[in-house]
Amino acid sequence: MTAISEPALAADTPPAKNKHRSTFWSRFCRNRGALLGLAILLLVALLVCFGPLLAAHNPWDMVEQPFLPPMEREGFAMGTDTMGRDILSGLVLGARISLLIAVISTLVSLLIGVGIGAISGYFGGWVDASLMRFTEMFQSVPSFALALVLVAIFEPSVNSIIVAIALVSWPPVARLVRGEFLTLRQRDFVAAAQLAGQSTPRIILAQILPNAASSIVVMASLMVATAILLESSLSFMGLGDPNLMSWGYMIGSARTVLRQAWWMAVFPGVAILLTVLAFNLVGEGLNDGLNARQDGKTK
Repeated sequence: MTAISEPALAADTPPAKNKHRSTFWSRFCRNRGALLGLAILLLVALLVCFGPLLAAHNPWDMVEQPFLPPMEREGFAMGTDTMGRDILSGLVLGARISLLIAVISTLVSLLIGVGIGAISGYFGGWVDASLMRFTEMFQSVPSFALALVLVAIFEPSVNSIIVAIALVSWPPVARLVRGEFLTLRQRDFVAAAQLAGQSTPRIILAQILPNAASSIVVMASLMVATAILLESSLSFMGLGDPNLMSWGYMIGSARTVLRQAWWMAVFPGVAILLTVLAFNLVGEGLNDGLNARQDGKTK
């Protein structure tokens, strides 16, 4: 019998990793909409980081005549508003406030929602029932109406807006995390951790939560988009921070002169539209990238 050499055996043996197995990035890149959304978010991030360098004027200063149309004069590509303030400077610097409120309020709502959902899903029983009734109490009131009341009760400011948006945004997170924990707590690795004597907080944080992270990340990207819309709506209603420029404030200040100066509302409106769309597209891409089951469809 002829002996088979080791190189021949190595050539016939399939590699340890499937060469067609996709990585997160390759799955993400298959979604062209997600790549477009990522490009828009990178542009917005540049505006946030380098906004003061790009803005030619203070957005609150009267630097030209009111109602100057776009491209009418050099240095005022987007024209001026009712008080002669530069629209482009307001748009660039307003990006920082709008995104700051959206990101921080999303992080706060994630802390609340993940905490309540994890405890509810892991322990079950009366703990689950009590926390879910508490969650339903918040969900029974329309989110925008509740945020409107909360900001109106307190003095409109960045802090009150962040708290209001966070308090109306956490219930969906809690329900999502609860469902994930109800499923994952039945897995063998949780039973093994319990037999190994690991504490309950360690099991929740180190064993179950990382396995539910993909769903939470996808939801977080969508929540940022919703938070931008909520902040813009509150500012449009006159409940934004009066000392800070934001996209919603710019649209709100233009609502009475839409026919006379369309550009005052169109440019910040387009900025909100593109940013919200970008977060939704990136959320879809994250869902594709974090969902390993997509590999089964790839050959």
